[in-house]
Amino acid sequence: MDIPILSLLVIIPLIGALATLFMGGQRAEKAKYVAVAFSAIVLALALYVTFVGYNNMADLADLKESYVWFKAAGLQMNIIFAIDGLSILMVLLTAILVFLVVIFSWHEEDKPNYYHALLLAMEVGLMGVYMAQDFFLFYIMWEVTLIPMYFMISWYGGPRRHYSAIKFFIYTHVASVIMLIGIFAVVFQTQIGAEYISFAFEAVRNGATLAPAFQTFFFGLLFFGFAVKMPVPPFHTWLPDAHVEAPTGGSVLLAGVMLKMGSYGIIRVCLDSAIFPDAMAFWQPIMIGLGIFAMVYGAYACIAQNDLKKMVAYSSISHMGMVLVGMGCNSVIGIEFAIFQMFAHGIISGVLFMVCGIAGHNFGTRDMRLLGGLAGKFPVYALFMMFGFMASLGLPGLMGFIAEFGLLFGLWEYLVSQGLEVLIVFGLLDMMLTAGYYLWAMQKTLFGKLTDKIDLTHCHDIAKNEVAVLAVLCALIALFGIWPTLALDFVMPFAGAF
Repeated sequence: MDIPILSLLVIIPLIGALATLFMGGQRAEKAKYVAVAFSAIVLALALYVTFVGYNNMADLADLKESYVWFKAAGLQMNIIFAIDGLSILMVLLTAILVFLVVIFSWHEEDKPNYYHALLLAMEVGLMGVYMAQDFFLFYIMWEVTLIPMYFMISWYGGPRRHYSAIKFFIYTHVASVIMLIGIFAVVFQTQIGAEYISFAFEAVRNGATLAPAFQTFFFGLLFFGFAVKMPVPPFHTWLPDAHVEAPTGGSVLLAGVMLKMGSYGIIRVCLDSAIFPDAMAFWQPIMIGLGIFAMVYGAYACIAQNDLKKMVAYSSISHMGMVLVGMGCNSVIGIEFAIFQMFAHGIISGVLFMVCGIAGHNFGTRDMRLLGGLAGKFPVYALFMMFGFMASLGLPGLMGFIAEFGLLFGLWEYLVSQGLEVLIVFGLLDMMLTAGYYLWAMQKTLFGKLTDKIDLTHCHDIAKNEVAVLAVLCALIALFGIWPTLALDFVMPFAGAF
């Protein structure tokens, strides 16, 4: 491409973040207009890349940009951006959610310039992670995402925001440092004898002749760093706290796209057969086992929650466990539907966390024990909550069903090959528990007698900007549920390599 469109996907939100950051004083209220303009440009570029630049699979070579960052003292650092079947949906998802979160947060009054600057700064890091083709650049962008999310929770969160922000940062940063050790080890080991040590993915793949024991150990370090980000139990405890205390916009981006960084890294790095051709034999049953445990544990934990937002947070652990199972299968169908589930969960979780945020803002509580009968008084809110819950529990016709069906089929194939068909019962148990806690939550909050435990006299149904955002997300859920090949066609060429 003549226009460096991939670089612009990173540069434009960076400019927008700086522009909104310095709009203090009386100009702070105008920051939302700047944020929506810059996020709209990024969304337009992402749509162009997805449905025009990527439309012809033969043009994939054009969707790559490479620049030498610096080359000295035996090291070569590169700025390499590229898009393939793994990253394309994540880039599109990031652009969609950031744009919609800006609109959803239209009435943010507490230092709105800082708030929108943090949203755009997160977009910079996320776009960089999903397009980077150099380990050093990948790690820098990975760390970039942590800083704005930390301040988003710490500045705009709930009563325990400082504790939750620090816990989020410690868990994810320590995990990323361990990941960095794995990156350095793999890069230097594969570049022995080279004039310049390059961190480029392609250079590492070309030089990869790693011993099996080395592969197994450093696969584990990298997997640990990525798994904490997903998060995989028992390293998941930062997530419920972060979600409960984060503002709605932060929760949407955290669940929608930041958790996907972990699963993206596993597929991009750990499952790369050129780098780790032998390690998967050892780690595959561990990944499958951890994934099944996360599915059932996350769903079971949801049943014990009274806070709507905390319930949805634990549901994310369960759904990302399904992604881990798909990746562990290491098959075409497993990888294809793991990526599709990442995309589906990103959109569905946007609806879920928005309705949870609306409950806390409009009704003054997210405690299901204090709510009841909301459907009669707030029908629009009830409609979107029911739609989001049904999409997340896997109602046929919505994209959650397609993703979960494909992943369970991939798990079944793997279990049959190992003579462990009986373990599919855990997948079915997860589906039953998921349906149970969502139906139970709807019954408690939406139906039955109108609550008399809180004063709803002056409460109102959801605002117009919130209706618009939720309507778009629900339309996407229905679109990709009815026409899943619209997304799967992008993924198949990449998944076909497994």
